[in-house]
Amino acid sequence: MTDQNENGRRRFLQAVGALGLAAAVEGVSGARKALPAMTRVTRLAANDDPPPIPNEIVAKIYQDRFQGRTITTGHVTLDIPLMAEDGRYVPVILESDLPMTAQQYVKSLFLIVDHNPDPLVTAFHFTPALGPVNLQTRIKMKRTSWIRGIAELNTGELYASYLKVETTLNGCG
Repeated sequence: MTDQNENGRRRFLQAVGALGLAAAVEGVSGARKALPAMTRVTRLAANDDPPPIPNEIVAKIYQDRFQGRTITTGHVTLDIPLMAEDGRYVPVILESDLPMTAQQYVKSLFLIVDHNPDPLVTAFHFTPALGPVNLQTRIKMKRTSWIRGIAELNTGELYASYLKVETTLNGCG
């Protein structure tokens, strides 16, 4: 009887060991899928040139929306956390220190993600009655790309902020 109990016990321990190994392997491979992807942000210095226009789609957006007007860096703050979970959910904060009076106000705010399938991600339109420009939104990013926050004033002036965001997970499908 001792031999039968020993064999039964041995088979039971082998089965539990095999299940434990299978769970461990699945846990390791599944954990890789569930871990957050890393997103890194690069900011331009105040005296740096803006990033180059990367493709024809962004060039067309610039032509259609801004008609070759000069875009000055400043007066717009584009803020993205240093780490975002993945490209499917990237929180963005856009702010401007420009006055919001009847004589001068931010008329529109554009958010462009250079390498997205549709780079013009959002366009917000304002009136002076809304007060200071401060908004939060979420965007999707296909891959590492420059993000451009561009404010258009009622006077036609353009101001911008640029961030290069590196992401390791495609958020656009």
